[in-house]
Amino acid sequence: MNELSLLCGRANRPLAEEVGRILGVEPCNATLKAFPDGEINVQVHETVRKKSVFIVQPTAPPVNDSLMELLLTVDALRRASAEMICAVIPYFGYARQDRKKRGRVPISARLVANLLEASRMDRGLTVDLHAGQIQGFFNVPLDHLRTDMVFAEHLRARHPDWLANLAVVSPDLGGVWRARRLAKELGSEMAIVEKHRQDSAAEAPEIMQVIGDVEGRNVLLVDDILATGTTLCEAADTLAKAGAKRVFAACTHGLFAGAALEHLEGCALQKVLVTDTINHRPGLDHPQVEVVTVAPLLADAIRRIHQGESVSDLLVRS
Repeated sequence: MNELSLLCGRANRPLAEEVGRILGVEPCNATLKAFPDGEINVQVHETVRKKSVFIVQPTAPPVNDSLMELLLTVDALRRASAEMICAVIPYFGYARQDRKKRGRVPISARLVANLLEASRMDRGLTVDLHAGQIQGFFNVPLDHLRTDMVFAEHLRARHPDWLANLAVVSPDLGGVWRARRLAKELGSEMAIVEKHRQDSAAEAPEIMQVIGDVEGRNVLLVDDILATGTTLCEAADTLAKAGAKRVFAACTHGLFAGAALEHLEGCALQKVLVTDTINHRPGLDHPQVEVVTVAPLLADAIRRIHQGESVSDLLVRS
């Protein structure tokens, strides 16, 4: 078996180092920096010849810099004769642009997949893609991990009071499958917040309604991405008006873009769980935000890939 090597990108070095600690692997000695003109410089300072190298690099903000750094790192390792290169992308940027919703727009997720393949990576590993079908954009293996069991275990250990009379809720129709998985894992009821316009005109006000019973219940909103927080907060306020007792949220990727923290402070949400797929210190230090680590999940998947074991076994309760 080839030796396992771990390379930490700059996008989330704390997560990469924790994965290495769990695996008992010291991160590869490498320099990743930007030249004065903004071009990215990658240099690996130790041999990776005939090794299996796992690059931990979410394509998180600044998305384009993170993506370019990942592409250049894969190319450097390929030219250094690494035996196998796996791009570990905890957060896959551009995933929300997975189809043509209107005319004359790109399918950005497919283009990013093409770029990664052009860099000659051998396989990928990611967490909670916005749309699972993005796996099909790749012609190399892409293992897609989920966080429903991670959140469920955290809730049982740290917030058992939330689970009493709990309803797991999707903030929109598109995320129903995600909420259903966590509701099944927790043995809870499920509900949906549905948004529509009474009039087809674009300027008509949007109306949000709750499908399901949330009155007097604790409510856990489940989503994959917390960007500006607008949709999540609107859903939380709608649930509170529908009689929800307490409203919480669990979102895998905490981007905290724009005025997201201000939105959280001004709505009915009491606490938001996010994972550390993204290293965003201002968001992670906020008292309303609680971080759940995915390092053990990633470390287990990396070990399984390296040893030729099943990654699907991590999802046996699906």
